[in-house]
Amino acid sequence: MDLLRGNFFVFLQAMMFAALATTSLSSASLLSPNYYGHSCPQALSTIRRVVENAVQREPRMGASLLRLHFHDCFVNGCDGSILLDPTSTIDSEKNASSNKNSVRGFEVVDEIKEAVDKACGKPVVSCADILAVAARDSVVALGGPRWKVRLGRRDSTTASLDDANNNLPAPFFSISQLISNFKNHGLNEKDLVVLSGAHTIGFARCFFFKDHIYNDTNINPKFAKKLKYICPRKGGNPDILAPLDTASAARFDAAYYGDLVHKKGVLHSDQELLNSDSTDGLVKKYSYDAEGFYKDFAKSMVKMGNIKPLTGNHGEIRLNCRKVNQYH
Repeated sequence: MDLLRGNFFVFLQAMMFAALATTSLSSASLLSPNYYGHSCPQALSTIRRVVENAVQREPRMGASLLRLHFHDCFVNGCDGSILLDPTSTIDSEKNASSNKNSVRGFEVVDEIKEAVDKACGKPVVSCADILAVAARDSVVALGGPRWKVRLGRRDSTTASLDDANNNLPAPFFSISQLISNFKNHGLNEKDLVVLSGAHTIGFARCFFFKDHIYNDTNINPKFAKKLKYICPRKGGNPDILAPLDTASAARFDAAYYGDLVHKKGVLHSDQELLNSDSTDGLVKKYSYDAEGFYKDFAKSMVKMGNIKPLTGNHGEIRLNCRKVNQYH
């Protein structure tokens, strides 16, 4: 009898896990590149126009918009939660250790939201979808690949500072921690290497690479010396920036991987990609195969964009990306 009960309990656990997995899969399957084809045909062209103008004004903004989408998806799925400002009931993810004084672009998202709602005649496009499309358009504007963004996400009505601190991969992570973190989000080692290639654009704060340049041995000594000049061991400005791609931080290319091969990764976590048999071969491949990197980056971005989206009756379409709608 006890054996039967035990087997039944195991069966129930298996059924519950299968149900959760099916729910997650079905949510992602509801996304479609043509989601706004009827409700707002002008949506995607409007987002592209605002993004192109923003990147033209400040090329660094492309990396900021791409990072916003990453940091949104890696907390509780691609639900726009990173955009919520702190309130008495919202523990904003903007204050997470990996986000505070680092993520930018919120004003551009506001600009996109206003333009899209005007083009559509009403709030039709979610802030989560705006982040996904703006990330793609930023990559294209900086010379990178284009892919079809699957759309139909809805916006979260909550945010979690704790989840942001716990779920976002940190710049001091080891390769095993990085692999584990990505697997927790349904992403594999190839996705880890490919999506890390987003660091071919953008900058990092001294605060995040100081330990790497002073304490690690897997870094080019001359390169470390150069970074130490702007990021002294004691004192100095922790917010001073260094380009993550030493040659072309304002252009989306594969130069980032060449930097890693020559031990010129700015972040500890970047250079760690050469510390595993499951990742170092890909780093070396992409260092000379930009076309292969572009192709795989597009695929992994679609995969990442499918992480636990809110669809159907879940979530909402925010009127303002910074706050939940007032009827809650």
